[in-house]
Amino acid sequence: MADSALAAASSQISAAHTGIPQIKAFFDEPTFTVTYVVHDPESRHAAIIDSVLDYDPASGRTSFSSADALVAFVEEKGLAIDWHLETHAHADHLSAAPYLQEKLGGQIAIGEQIITVQQTFGKLFNAGTDFERDGSDFDHLWKDGDHFRIGNLDVTVLHVPGHTPACIAYVIGDAVFVGDTMFMPDYGTARADFPGGDARTLYQSAMRLLSLPPETRLFMCHDYLPEGRKDYVWETTVEAERQANVHIHDGVSEDEFVVMREARDKTLAMPRLILPSVQVNMRAGHFPPAEDNGVTYLKIPVNTV
Repeated sequence: MADSALAAASSQISAAHTGIPQIKAFFDEPTFTVTYVVHDPESRHAAIIDSVLDYDPASGRTSFSSADALVAFVEEKGLAIDWHLETHAHADHLSAAPYLQEKLGGQIAIGEQIITVQQTFGKLFNAGTDFERDGSDFDHLWKDGDHFRIGNLDVTVLHVPGHTPACIAYVIGDAVFVGDTMFMPDYGTARADFPGGDARTLYQSAMRLLSLPPETRLFMCHDYLPEGRKDYVWETTVEAERQANVHIHDGVSEDEFVVMREARDKTLAMPRLILPSVQVNMRAGHFPPAEDNGVTYLKIPVNTV
């Protein structure tokens, strides 16, 4: 069956003008996360992708230095924020989208399959009937093939599940923000053992991205500085991934990938911030409501994850 969303994304990339979009990356070393401010240089309209809220799990305190760096950049450049875009419900950091929305405006958006994530983790955290599992915490839910604009920039949404059911990639001009679907060629691909994850689905999603034109720029959500490399990096191309990705380069079959991915995932520890992150991020970055003593709590399920 023809993949109309992928065809539209490929056409958009091929037609993109040189130098558009303008992309500024902010790297958060404690969580190895890259946040992007993407803007149209003509209209100055912009989006923030995968923002980070500073969170200290030992004290339970949040702070805003990472988010404030984004605010300062946006204000310095005179940008108008249209969107706070999430590639998925992250398990390794808390989203700063509500804080940034308050400071800068814009809508918070994620893929429509966040509903599946909310149903799974709403049950795990015993979130209660007050937590609507319908995606309504977000301002907008994307589906595969959706098209929108950031100023004069064309954006196409691609659903790329496997790491989580809700993972999406944003094709903005000639650049693709891939979330956790894959990493730099020397690090490989995302794990697929979280609830709702699936190694075979991840392979198919990665291959979908790698079917885009070879010159397509790919921007990673994380870099973990693999052994043998000194500097953090987060930009590559479809061609580079197809030639050298250690997990999914050209010639690796789906069955070979699944065997490798499932075996590797069994050796991985859970992310340090998975429990606080997911119960906040499934709410679009909002914390659970305060209890009757005025204090907000994050739950730690015991012997379940």
